[in-house]
Amino acid sequence: MHELPITQSVLEISLRHAQQAGAKRITDLYLLIGKLSYVMDDSIQFYWDMIAKDTIAEGATLHFQRVPVELLCLDCSCRYPVDGETLACPQCASTRVKVAAGDEFRLESIDIETFDQSDANVVEK
Repeated sequence: MHELPITQSVLEISLRHAQQAGAKRITDLYLLIGKLSYVMDDSIQFYWDMIAKDTIAEGATLHFQRVPVELLCLDCSCRYPVDGETLACPQCASTRVKVAAGDEFRLESIDIETFDQSDANVVEK
């Protein structure tokens, strides 16, 4: 259920930026979602289809990119992927680590149409 307010925020942000750019329509949204974020693609899509109705974002395609989990060793600064077996740094074996990637959720970019259908195909990103 926490995906509804998240999706509303994505819609508000995308509408604001699209309107500032003079968009007639939002065609695509690119979302980065970390594997630790607990945000479900299907839920975002479900809510998007409902709340984007009757806006310039209606019918826009959502593109989801999952970001793998990476840790940063606080002792040697090694950045490494989680292997599922241990959190220890592969370089120095320290367990003093923090999440460096994989917990994010953000709207990376949007594609918009700034023309009438009779004009040339110009798309901004």
